[in-house]
Parts: sequence; C-alpha cells; structure tokens
Amino acid sequence: MNKPSKTYFLYLIVFLGLLSAFGPFVIDMYLPALPEMAEVFHCETSVVQLGLTFCMVGLALGQLLFGPASDKYGRRPVLVLTLLIFVGASLICCLSTSISVFIAARFLQGIGGAGGIVLSRSIAADIYSGRELAKLIAILSAINNIAPVAAPVAGGGVAHAWGWQGIFVVLLALGVFLTVMSFTLKESLERANRFKGSLAASLKGYATVLMVKGFGAYSLVYALSMAALFAYISSTPFIVQKVYGFSELQFSLVFAVNAIGLATGSALTLKFKTMQKATKTGTRLGAAVAFITVLISLTGCGGFLLYELSTIFLLFAIGLVLTGSTTVAMNLGRECAGAASAVVGGIGYIAGGIISPLVSVGDILVTSYSLCCFFLLLGAVLCGKTKVRES
Repeated sequence: MNKPSKTYFLYLIVFLGLLSAFGPFVIDMYLPALPEMAEVFHCETSVVQLGLTFCMVGLALGQLLFGPASDKYGRRPVLVLTLLIFVGASLICCLSTSISVFIAARFLQGIGGAGGIVLSRSIAADIYSGRELAKLIAILSAINNIAPVAAPVAGGGVAHAWGWQGIFVVLLALGVFLTVMSFTLKESLERANRFKGSLAASLKGYATVLMVKGFGAYSLVYALSMAALFAYISSTPFIVQKVYGFSELQFSLVFAVNAIGLATGSALTLKFKTMQKATKTGTRLGAAVAFITVLISLTGCGGFLLYELSTIFLLFAIGLVLTGSTTVAMNLGRECAGAASAVVGGIGYIAGGIISPLVSVGDILVTSYSLCCFFLLLGAVLCGKTKVRES
C-alpha cells in the first residue's frame, strides 16, 4: 500500500502500540489479584498461576498460527477474528466460577491476544522498510516496554476498587475498543501479495523466511534478549524485596524507573547507523554489565544503588537488542511478514517462559545476572558471525 498520511501514521502508532502491548497486559495485569483469586476459587496460588502459564502458551501458539494465516487471508480479517476471540475469552474469565474454566479461558485469551502482537509487527513491515520501519518499531517497543510496568500497577488499582473480576472487565473493554478501532484499519497486504495456496501450505512461509540469510540468527538474538529480559522480570521482585528489604510500593517505583532504561534503549536505536550496529552494541554492553554485576555480587561488595545502576544499564542494552534485532529480522522476512513476525514473537515468548523458573536456583541475584550475561554474550557471538544487508 502507499505510504500513509501523518494522521494515519499517528493512528497506527496508537493502534499498533496497543496491540503490541497485549502480551504484557494479558500476562501481568491480574498478578496483584492472585491471592484474592486463590481464596475465591478455593485453590492454591500455584493453581491460579496456571492461568499465567496457559496464557503464555496461547500467546506463543497463537502467533505461530495467525502469522501465516494473515499472509494468506490478509491482516485485517485475521486481526478482527483474533480480537473477537479475545473479547469472548475475557467475558468467560469475568463470569468464571470454576478454576478449570478460568484457566481454559486464559488459554483462549492468550490465543486471541497473540493476533494483536504478531500482526502489529506484520502490518508495520507491510507499510515500511529500512529506517522508517526501525522508527515505527522503536516507538512500538518503547510503548511495549512500559506496558509490563503499567499493567501490574493498573491491575492492583482495579482489583482494589472492583475485585479480581474488574481486571478482566477492563481487558474486555480494551478488546472491544480495539475491535472497533480495527474497522478503520486499512488492509496493508494487497491481494496480489498474499499467499495463493491452502492455509496448511501457507505454513511453508516458515521455511521461506528461515531460508533467508540472517533471519534465523537475528530471530534467535531476539529470543535470547527476551530470555534475559524475563530473567530480570521474574527475579527482580525477590531481589528488591527480599534481598534489599523494600516494600511492595517501593518495588513498584523501582520497577517503573528501570522500565525507563528499557524504553530509552529502544528509542535510541535510531541513533545508530544500522540496526545491526545497535544490536551488536546492545548485546556486548549488556553482557559486560551483567558480568560485572555478578562479580560484584560474588565479592559481597556494593549495595542497592550499585545494583540499581547496573540494572538500568542492563535494561538499556536489552532495549537496544530487542528493537534492533526485531527490525533486522522483519526487514529480512518481509516476503512472508506474517510468518516472520510469528517466528520472532513465538520463540521470544517460549524462551521467556522456559527461563523464568530457573532464576530461583541458588543465589537469585547471581543466577539471574549470570543467565543474562550468558544469553547476551551468545547473542553477541551470533551478531558477530552474521552479516546481512539492510534495506
């Protein structure tokens, strides 16, 4: 399609930004209500947490399904379908009286939310390329990086005012709002560029993009940076509250400040000559910061301020990697942008889900930062060995 007007570009920022933030809001918003829900459903907190696990599975599987489907049927109809699934699943969550029904609804909620995540990248890649795509992805990444902070805070406020069901009413309203917004979305994938075979055959788009030189490497770099990010997210509540003795409110403030580092890194990728350079710089800087933090922790030196300073630099580096690697991968995979977006997002959430439980092994600060160092160092090696031409 033709390059959009400035007004439509602003619309895309708002709409695609909300779609890309689906993951953090669907995952994190109900976390403050877990204790209340365990009492309501008469079960252990760990059982309620299965709603988180099944939601992440749905987010990963949904991206792998809807990416190729959008390459065949177009972005807009697939997006509307996924939003309707999300709205229906959110309604079931609101009305659930059984924990098993709630968990099943959370899985469907993840499936529906996955459409917004995968298609936000696909639509961006349909319309833009090169630096313009990098600019839009940097903006979306900055929004997406703030969402994990905003979601639990918003969820806590809503749960305090209206209980756990209020959280899913808000998610339901968000789904309805985005569904209405989707009717003004212009189809970004012209019929001439859509996959002509069957839906099953469209899955061959995965083989197509994976054969593109550098796509697999930069997708893996993205997944490794997501693993590092989830190692931070899953460990920081325990480090800040248990190791340094902060309250829940103080932890929320620290988490919010740290998110600024992540968003700043995403925004400043545009200052680099190429997205490959931004990605390489981020992996190397992040690995070095994490390694130094591990050494300091092992010696017993330093306190919270030193930990906080290193964390902000680490998240800044991860922000560079997430935005840079996503842009490079989507530029390389634009021939099948839906499948490309599904690969990038799917393996990212899978990596995060696998890593999260591992941070509690041993000293949580040392373990989490050692994992961050390892993943980012591996990403740096991949970047160093992979050279691609950016459009």
